[in-house]
Amino acid sequence: MLGDGQFGVCLIDQNNMISGWNAPKTIGTIAKITRCEDVELDGMQLHIETVGRNKFKIKKIIPPSLGLPENYDPYTPAGHKAISASHEKAGTDKKLYIQAEVELVPEIDDDVSLEKWEKLVSLWKDKIVSQALPQVVEPHALDHVLEKYYLTTDLPTVDYVYSLSALGAKDPNDLQPILESNTIDDLLANVEKLMTVK
Repeated sequence: MLGDGQFGVCLIDQNNMISGWNAPKTIGTIAKITRCEDVELDGMQLHIETVGRNKFKIKKIIPPSLGLPENYDPYTPAGHKAISASHEKAGTDKKLYIQAEVELVPEIDDDVSLEKWEKLVSLWKDKIVSQALPQVVEPHALDHVLEKYYLTTDLPTVDYVYSLSALGAKDPNDLQPILESNTIDDLLANVEKLMTVK
């Protein structure tokens, strides 16, 4: 918040570590903070609202100034105090978090045909109905969800496809192949795969 309110968001790469910390996946998204407020008066937790911006690719990781301390608990005041004390000893001019040199990845700006969009919407509806079983989901309820998220359109764009994907994902890791798509054909194929009931 002292800078431009932007930061990089990457999912954790479970197969790699940096100084004991989980490494990030190589493709991420720039997030712009649109709202920030303290959850409690102690200043240990912030509630932030963000909007996604461009995606980026990590070119080089810059390790944090501290390795992961033993028994570090980020959810307690004691954990925060311990890491702050270690950071003071290491020198507060050094960054406590993982940094990276990145390059922006060109956005996909191709058109999405109405036919392909309607197919993805149909697959999404089938997936939601299947996941809800044995409960019955009425078709008008799904149309209402699409309206609520402003996804009722005759002029679909790539942003509509990304938003529908977010509605169809169980887990953020489901969205990584979509984020990594570099062409409209790859994007639509990955979204179709995400929406297909297995």
